[in-house]
Amino acid sequence: MMRSMTTKLALLVLLALSAVGLSACGGTTSTPSDVVGSAEAPEMLPTPEYQLGSGDRLRIIVFRHDDLSGEFQLDGTGRFAMPLVGTINANGLTTRQLEEEIQKAYEEGQYLISPQISVAVTNFRPFYITGEVNRPGSYEYVDGMTVDQAISLAGGFGYRASRDEVMIKRGGSGAQAVIVSGSQRVSPGDIIEVPERFF
Repeated sequence: MMRSMTTKLALLVLLALSAVGLSACGGTTSTPSDVVGSAEAPEMLPTPEYQLGSGDRLRIIVFRHDDLSGEFQLDGTGRFAMPLVGTINANGLTTRQLEEEIQKAYEEGQYLISPQISVAVTNFRPFYITGEVNRPGSYEYVDGMTVDQAISLAGGFGYRASRDEVMIKRGGSGAQAVIVSGSQRVSPGDIIEVPERFF
């Protein structure tokens, strides 16, 4: 009789301890120090004026000079070559800033007097989805796309996806990861990470 009561008491203690352990580790996983935001309070990343980068394709018009105008692809360093003036670094510039750079290059080289330049992005660089989605990889950017739409494009969440802790790295793989909501706007070059849940 005493032995069965002791066994029952030991089982009750084990059940209580496991319940405490589950409540401590359930709900949300611990957030690494290099991640901003949480599932309860996701961040909202700003969407500043678009900055050009590797993989963007541009249409550049030099008014009254069709021979200098055309479409140009930014290389892996964000550079491209313009007729007469050579290599121009567009990485990190807005389209307006690039217009000014091209204008300055033609003026300083004394090729043109007061040139008028127009720059437009014809194809944006892709964004990337990694982790627990059905089809991770790179995808063509569409203006106005949200995180939820991007995940749908990648085939939806995987079975073990932590749906409340989706992160974005903006500015390259070395950028800080930020936990965001599904309504967050995606930018070209973003890395969307869908972590695995641990319960």
